[in-house]
This record gives sequence, structure tokens and C-alpha cells, in this order.
Amino acid sequence: MSHHSSLSLRIASSLKTQFIADALAMPVHWFYQPLEIERAFPGGIQQFESAPKFHPSSIMSLHSKRKGGRQSSDKSSSTTIDVVGDVILKDKAQFWDTPNMHYHQGMQAGENTLNAHCARVLMRVLASTSESYDRQAFVNAYIDFMTAVPPAHPDTYAESYHRGFFANYAQGRKPEKCAMKTHDTASIGGLVTIAPLVFSERLKGANEYAIQTTCREHLALTHPDDSLMQVCDHYVNLLCGLMEGPDESGTKTLLAEAGKRSSGFDVSDLVKRNLPDHQVVGNMFSRACYISDSWPVVLYLAYKYYNDPWQALKVNTNLGGDNVHRGMVLGALLGLQSDTVADKWFHRLVSHSEIGHEIDALIS
Repeated sequence: MSHHSSLSLRIASSLKTQFIADALAMPVHWFYQPLEIERAFPGGIQQFESAPKFHPSSIMSLHSKRKGGRQSSDKSSSTTIDVVGDVILKDKAQFWDTPNMHYHQGMQAGENTLNAHCARVLMRVLASTSESYDRQAFVNAYIDFMTAVPPAHPDTYAESYHRGFFANYAQGRKPEKCAMKTHDTASIGGLVTIAPLVFSERLKGANEYAIQTTCREHLALTHPDDSLMQVCDHYVNLLCGLMEGPDESGTKTLLAEAGKRSSGFDVSDLVKRNLPDHQVVGNMFSRACYISDSWPVVLYLAYKYYNDPWQALKVNTNLGGDNVHRGMVLGALLGLQSDTVADKWFHRLVSHSEIGHEIDALIS
């Protein structure tokens, strides 16, 4: 098999594993206590499951429907438009007003969350041309997708960055100037669309530095935060390194270097300590979305469970917190090294046929 054919197969595996990780974690997304997951799913999540109606940790009812952030910040909002309901999620606003409502209310086993669908939007844009990434083309496609009637996705929740963007858009700002910075802009969800962009640009001949620059320009549309962009640089570096197909030793070296350079921690030393995962993720690092903690967690799980990627995704899922977005980044890394998860689980995704065609188009 040629190097190009092998690389194409590994890229396909990486992208498929991203979507699998997202759907796997969806039912317990933002469950913050392991006991809550155990109560909802005895024995933990072991396969694709539908979202339960009741969510013990949900604070969706506290989130602003007018802008990014919480309702407590609405008094500083310059708009009285409910972004959720009037601009995006046009048939889902009613789910935001009830305590303990699941973020992904009504979603079925094997369905993908909103940010995963946004990765698909980018994949379609990238596949539509032989030219390099066009941020204007993406942001236009993003707006069309998010404001579609009827909605073009099954999700009931939109992260803060979506709400902030469309609050500014509703005020008439130019699309490329609509990003809103909030307390959680530097979050792992910002990296969900990066892997498809890296793969596309690399296949079109771009060098690593050029790809890092492109990814920063892409992030600036929705996540204007320098600390997140610095981590994104390391993520790009790691993906490019893994695309070369290193062996186990080489892969672990890349993961360890990424930890030291981006976060100043030694992932190999942490794994050698053989601590329970719930102690590492929950005590040492937060389960929340913030990139300062979620990125080290991704590296830790990728390193520790290198030889068992399905176990890595299950552990990530059952650790709770922002497991959906951590999972997509983790899945991209694991899928470049192994196709075992993709081969067994991809066909069980609800939209596997459409996603498969989009992956093929991106690679070709």
C-alpha cells in the first residue's frame, strides 16, 4: 500500500472515531459526578445510548438565550432578541426553561451533537474546492446551517460561543466580526473542527506552520482567545506528527512532548504513578470544558490507553464533564493510530452514510 493510500485510510479512521466518541458521550454530557452516571446507566456507558430525559447536573436553564454566558449577564446585553428560539434552535427554546433538562433532549442512540455537526459543515466546505481553506465560505455555511428552517441538526443546546456569535450577528455585525469572548471561550469545544481542517490542508500540500496560521484564522471566527490558539498550535503539531505513522514509542513521545510544551506537565510520569482515573480527572484536572484542564486530560487518556482506544473512549465518557468535546479531540488522535473503533462502531451512527460520504469527499 502506498504512503498516500495508508494516510487516507488513517485520516478516515481518525474522523470516524471523532464522531463515534461524540455520540458515545452524548447521553452523559456534563454529568459531573460519576455516581450520577452510574444511577442513569448502571455499569456506565458501554455503547451508544439515547439521552435520558432527566439530567442531574444540568444548568441549561441558567444559560442566557440572548447571548453567550449566563442569564445573570443578560442585563448587559444590547439585544432583547432571544437568540435561542428567534435566530438559532428555533424549535428548541422551550427546553431551556426547565431545571434538570438534558442538554441533548430527545436525541437518540448514535446521534451526533451540534459541534460535531459544525465539523461536518466545515468538512463539506473543504471538500467543495481544491483550493485552501476559505474562512468566508465557512462562516457563510455556518450561518446558513445554524439558522436553517427546519433545523438541520437534532440538538437542543448551543454552547456559549454559538449564542455569542449570533447575538452579534442579530445586531448586524459582519460575520467575520461576530465572535464574542466570554468566560468559557478558551474551551475544548473550540478544537472540535480543527482535525478536518488540518487533514484537508495537509493533503493539499500546506506545511505545518501554514496550517497553524490557518487554524488560528478559523478559530478567530468563533473562539478569539490566545491561550486556546496556543494549544491549537500544539494540537496541529501533534496531528501532523501522528499523520507520519509513528510506532507506539514514537506516538508516546509526541504525546509527552505536547504535554510538556503546551501545559508544562509530564504525562508519562503521571501515567507511571498509576492513579485512578477519577483522581486524575476530577481532582488533579477539572472535568469542565476549560482548555487548561481538558487538553491535559486528552493527552493523559491518549497516552494511558494507547493500546485500547475503545477503552479510552469509554473512560473519557464515564468521567463525565465535557466528555463530548474532549472525546472528539481524543478520537481524532486515537483514530490516526488504530481503525479498530471505526471498523466496529462507525456503521452504528445514525448518520454514518452521510458522514462517510463527507469524509471520502474531504480526502479525495
